Amino acid sequence: MNTFGERYRLTTFGESHGKAIGGIVDGFPAGVEIDEEFIQQELDRRKPGQSAITTARNESDKVDFLSGIYEGKSTGTPIGFSVWNTNQHSSDYEEMKSIYRPSHADFTYIEKYGIRDYRGGGRSSARETISRVVGGALAKLYLRRMDISIQAYTSQAGDVRLEKDYHDLDLSLTEQNLVRCPDSETADRMEKLILQVKEEGDTIGGVISCVIKGCPVGLGEPVFGKLHAELAKAMLSINAAKGFEYGMGFDGASRRGSEMNDIFCSDNKGIHTKTNHSGGIQGGISNGEDIYFRVAFKPIPTLLREQETVNCKGELLTMKAKGRHDPCVLPRAVPIVEAMAAMVIMDAVLLDKSVRG
Repeated sequence: MNTFGERYRLTTFGESHGKAIGGIVDGFPAGVEIDEEFIQQELDRRKPGQSAITTARNESDKVDFLSGIYEGKSTGTPIGFSVWNTNQHSSDYEEMKSIYRPSHADFTYIEKYGIRDYRGGGRSSARETISRVVGGALAKLYLRRMDISIQAYTSQAGDVRLEKDYHDLDLSLTEQNLVRCPDSETADRMEKLILQVKEEGDTIGGVISCVIKGCPVGLGEPVFGKLHAELAKAMLSINAAKGFEYGMGFDGASRRGSEMNDIFCSDNKGIHTKTNHSGGIQGGISNGEDIYFRVAFKPIPTLLREQETVNCKGELLTMKAKGRHDPCVLPRAVPIVEAMAAMVIMDAVLLDKSVRG
């Protein structure tokens, strides 16, 4: 299962310490202008070594397109690309090749496949998300033509929570600080907490919120292809993602129907709803309102402190991880959330076109 999407498909390949990470995008329409500078900017938002609150691994993450683009436009054929790994420190993992790191994929991979690439987590590493960001950036370029925009931001780090609703925020400020939070005061508190946790050799999780604006009515399929289910599947496929909610989400569980129902009205803008507790999706289909959701991320399991575990023989031991690791996944996960959302929406757009003709 290395392919994502139905009409718009991304197949990814590569490992954290292999020669390259890459992918093939299939189903991308012909004649779309491909802004490679924009795609590189999206990768730069995800790449390591950005600041003191991210991993120190130094990679340029320069994308190299191999096919599917001619004279600056998509040709309608598969778009192949690769990003070469240049700064691996594989020796940092030598001592861990027979050790099962707590809350990593080491044990499950070896039990399932009988073999694993222990260097940096191999295929289970978040470095695989490079391909997702490229696929998502291409989808964003297509969705621009429909005036659909996607903006994610860090809304919680540990117990530091952004209390404002997205309506009350200037989301254009998201890139103005290291944690990618559109409120400078909250961002400063988040950054201090992450640096404190890093100093202690620990890690911390949090929440990323995302807003999709401009979606037409009708995206998503009834029953098993519901739009919110596709978004949930996409988000929960991201490394360290542990929870998904859209609209009022779990907060709605304590509300009454009279509080939750989105009342329809009609004016010079057409038919729409007075409120948007549904998060822009009703019956699994977009209703034209803003789509908004939240993704919870766990603390990264690699701690730069001693932990008890076992090796492949079941022998008890104490380990302390080496290498360069993020103390908090959130800042670099923001563009990944956007990328996965963009691919879901583009896939839904292309599927809707095939249904409506």
